[in-house]
Amino acid sequence: MRIVVTGAAGFIGFHVARSLLADGHKVLGIDCFNDYYSIELKRSRHALLEAESGYEGLRLDIADHDALQAAIDRFRPEAICHLAAQAGVRHSLEHPFVYQRSNLEGFLSVLEACRHAPVQPRLVYASSSSVYGGNTKMPFSESDPVETPLSLYAATKRANELMAHSYTSLYGFQTIGLRFFSVYGPWGRPDMALWLFTDWMLQGKPIQLFNHGKMKRDFTYIDDIVAGVKASLMFDSLDDYEIINLGNHRCEDLLDLVNILGDELGVKPKLEMLPMQPGDVPAAFADIARAQEKLAFSPETPISVGIPQFVRWYQRYHGVT
Repeated sequence: MRIVVTGAAGFIGFHVARSLLADGHKVLGIDCFNDYYSIELKRSRHALLEAESGYEGLRLDIADHDALQAAIDRFRPEAICHLAAQAGVRHSLEHPFVYQRSNLEGFLSVLEACRHAPVQPRLVYASSSSVYGGNTKMPFSESDPVETPLSLYAATKRANELMAHSYTSLYGFQTIGLRFFSVYGPWGRPDMALWLFTDWMLQGKPIQLFNHGKMKRDFTYIDDIVAGVKASLMFDSLDDYEIINLGNHRCEDLLDLVNILGDELGVKPKLEMLPMQPGDVPAAFADIARAQEKLAFSPETPISVGIPQFVRWYQRYHGVT
């Protein structure tokens, strides 16, 4: 297949593109290389993709619709895997207009590119578990109400789902929204918990735990997420409009992650208990029955396995032991 991956220099986009290339697909990777976090990390990821046959990289802001449309028209993809977005719940509290451009204008640009493409591709895009807001029913199911987001980031992801529905209804191309739950693993983002906690432990700094440590998350290893994304791109049995949770179906205490990480690093964690942050939620837990049915999704990696794999990668990448 010919597949466009937006956000190809990002965490999930890099892993998806790399796996697609390993399977023999042709990939056009699009990324704007913004400075939300280390551009050097993004370049390191992208260099690995550029070393693979079948890969073409393009530096492009997805909100630049004319440039995106030209790239799509030239490449003629059978599917688009849209993983470019401005991430981060807390960052959205201070930089709201960045989310407007990337997550709303950028997503509209992708939808329009699909609409006007010579052959309309299947669109698979990243939504987020944050759309569930303050729901207290666990686990979160795709049929649960999602009309009360607690952050602008979450609101943009819910808006993406609604925009996709309207374009599928109006123009007939397939849109598959994937609600990711707390993705982690090698080549991850430096602003995410596992990387931050590793930095702090190695520097002897206390780990900041919000809600006084009473946080639960459905930590999902990157390889399991990639398997779900690829199934969404390939399976023929999906409806024209789909929303599907991709999680590990395990609700883990954040303190368990901290303790496993400390054991792997040989460091006794120092803890700083803090109140809940605005826009955050105390727990997230994925009902994956729909993913199991529609995608044959079967996550295999508990945090006891995934965290050591992240630590080994982190040590190699930074040259530390």
